[in-house]
Amino acid sequence: MKKIAFATVAACGMICNGVQAQSSVTLYGLIDQGFNYNSNMKGGRSYTLQSGVMQGSRWGLRGAEDLGGGLQAVFMLENGFDLNTGKISQGGLLFGRQAYVGLSSRYGTVTLGRQYDVSADFVGPFEAGNQWAGNVGAHPGDLDNFNNTVRTNNAIKFKSVSTGGFSFGGLYSPGGVAGDATRNQSWSIGAGYVNGPLSLGAGYMNVRNPNLGFFGNATTGTPSATSANSSYPIYSGFLSAHTYQVAAAGGAYTFGPATLGFTYSNVAFKGLGDTTSGPNPSGYSGSVHFNNAEANFRYRLTPFLFAGIAYDYTRGSSTSTRSGQNDGATYHQIMTGLDYFLSKRTDVYLIGIYQKASGTDSRNLPAVASINNQSSPSSNDRQALVRVGVRHKF
Repeated sequence: MKKIAFATVAACGMICNGVQAQSSVTLYGLIDQGFNYNSNMKGGRSYTLQSGVMQGSRWGLRGAEDLGGGLQAVFMLENGFDLNTGKISQGGLLFGRQAYVGLSSRYGTVTLGRQYDVSADFVGPFEAGNQWAGNVGAHPGDLDNFNNTVRTNNAIKFKSVSTGGFSFGGLYSPGGVAGDATRNQSWSIGAGYVNGPLSLGAGYMNVRNPNLGFFGNATTGTPSATSANSSYPIYSGFLSAHTYQVAAAGGAYTFGPATLGFTYSNVAFKGLGDTTSGPNPSGYSGSVHFNNAEANFRYRLTPFLFAGIAYDYTRGSSTSTRSGQNDGATYHQIMTGLDYFLSKRTDVYLIGIYQKASGTDSRNLPAVASINNQSSPSSNDRQALVRVGVRHKF
């Protein structure tokens, strides 16, 4: 009997060890901190420390368990935080950056939870802001969400494996409103192709009642239709839209130490005047469209140092107001950057941004410059930012 019991315990130990060997949980993180100079923030110069610019400061857990037959269970829990104050980012959400669980196979991965939209997955990497210009180098107000300012709640997402350089994906988020299946819902699709030095991507995103179902996602409470859930002047006045959509494409070509890239997006706020979605103080009706185009260039000077430069152009269409016509706003943005890697996990960087605005913005006021991820827009049509920072990954 003792021999049988011993053999049973030993067998259990071997099974448990085997299971552990086929499972993994990783604690990871990133800390980004630096000093900013802003030429005009509410009319004055600003000198501040700011956390999470090249990339958002974060810590997280990710894991996988082998279920056999090429199937794995996967999960990710990712928290964002402000290094200067210790506060949680993303409106105080504990795992506000990402939180999902799913299954992965040789065909692709299905995940459920709070996630990035698929359009940004396939086109966002070509934007300078996701390479070397940080979130301050995102397009004005990150209006196309290439920089993943907004996450999608309650999302069901699929991403295929790459076959012959081609991959694709899709996401659907039900609105969760009883009696109205489309209210607050969102969906997105995307595809990419990689062949040697050439990379291409395209995507489309559609969100109903975006002020509540999308821009209001960074909160621990329930977003309200009485207030705009974004403060960026470029589109905060258009959040009474019934539908928000983004059609986008991007690409890059690498030759030697140089990479030339581009992005294009057409962003639309449709069905303006839906006050069950958001406020409409200017009395907008109809739709407004933005065309955005970026060209960027990156050059690796040494194995440890590279430089980048980019130009971004944004033009908004005219739209009807309660008292007449808003002819729209135009934004020009120039970005430069240097990034030096002290090791595989630590780098120091320098970023410079200049933005010029003209025309009439979404508030139906003379357009002001508003560099992304700054606490306040400029008091006039120009704004410049210089940042020196350090990033460490663990």
